[in-house]
Amino acid sequence: MIIRSVTNLSICLVLLFTTTCCSNKKKVLKLNEKPRIIISSDIGGTDPDDNQSMAHLLMYADMFTIEGLVSSPSYGKGNTSEILRMIDLYEKDLPKLQKHSQGFAEPDYLRSITKQGRQGNAPYLGYTTATEGSNWIIKCAKEDKPEPLWVLVWGGLEDVAQALHDAPEIQNKIKVYWIGGPNKKWSANSYAYIAAHFPDLWFIEVNASYYGFFSDNVMIDSINSTNYYEKYINGAGHLGKDFKNYYNGEVKMGDTPSLLYVMNGNPENPTGESWGGSFEIFNHSPRIIHHGVTTLKDTVAFCSINEFHLKGPVANIPKDSICFWMEVPFGKSTQKWPGYYLGEGDYAIKYIPKKAEILNYTFTSEIPEINGLKGALVVDNFWPGKKHETDYQLGSNWYTDKADKNLYDGKIQGGKTISKWREESLLDWAKRWVWLKDE
Repeated sequence: MIIRSVTNLSICLVLLFTTTCCSNKKKVLKLNEKPRIIISSDIGGTDPDDNQSMAHLLMYADMFTIEGLVSSPSYGKGNTSEILRMIDLYEKDLPKLQKHSQGFAEPDYLRSITKQGRQGNAPYLGYTTATEGSNWIIKCAKEDKPEPLWVLVWGGLEDVAQALHDAPEIQNKIKVYWIGGPNKKWSANSYAYIAAHFPDLWFIEVNASYYGFFSDNVMIDSINSTNYYEKYINGAGHLGKDFKNYYNGEVKMGDTPSLLYVMNGNPENPTGESWGGSFEIFNHSPRIIHHGVTTLKDTVAFCSINEFHLKGPVANIPKDSICFWMEVPFGKSTQKWPGYYLGEGDYAIKYIPKKAEILNYTFTSEIPEINGLKGALVVDNFWPGKKHETDYQLGSNWYTDKADKNLYDGKIQGGKTISKWREESLLDWAKRWVWLKDE
């Protein structure tokens, strides 16, 4: 049952100490009651909030049966070395944690289940070849256990898509909570593959609500400033010292809502209340097919798949190979997204905008018929938006951010379903930071 939200993050440490003992008893679970989880993370890539979320996971490692830590960076240079470095810090702090709770995972065990997944996004097909990470997901999913395997995805979907492609029978063995948003932008092809071929997968697709955990509700993706580090983390063990290296200690942890979801509440009921949000069923994933470039007369929902098909020469190019780029302004730089040849003069790309904006883009290629084509697109702030004949039709177990206008936190759709629990969940974590200050 969810406890009523604490209204003030500056609650005194006296209360924190007096509630620690009885709270600890509540948190200790029998082994077979612990959720089975695999973390799929792009840690070590472009966004260091995964390091913060990994510290949170490790400090709650007594509450879960952790079966895998997979490095799955669809973008950037993330790899297992960063997971292993975090485990090294955890190992140094473990003696203090073990004074307060039983059942923390052994560091060598965590190292043994750390696996490398795909580095880079999938091609147009949505999958390529098996990785150590995708094979590990299959292995864990096939174990004869009554509990579901929760796959908590903090980065790309590539290894989940590969696992489902290689062993489609596991779709009834796993439950996925995915922090989408920007990750969906990078995993457009693997997401499309899953939505098209596994519509009955049990899947929570979080494209906006998670911002409610850390973001200013007007300037999306900007971190709400707090004194949490100075008050609770500063001086707390090796993990605490490391925490200062990310956002100068400001709490972002945009992937942590996935873990909070299975920590507090009934994870079997996505529409109910939990620290990790409350969601609703949706039966269509928007997919809009554009034949040629678009104009400002075209409006789509953020996080929808925009599939551009361009006509060009019939060429002797291997199918599913990169042969053009979609260039999109990003701040003071430019992002480049790969496009593919599908054969018979059909050139295509899937692009997913992550936020409401006026999107201007240019196609570049050595193919004259494509090079220099320009277009624009209006992206609105309501997901999943109107239906299209070309949408992916989903089954009865696909959930996403609630669309109720009353649950918007400023511009954040569904944001209130998470933001209202932020203080309570962080105060719960603060108790564990105190453990690391114990002498």
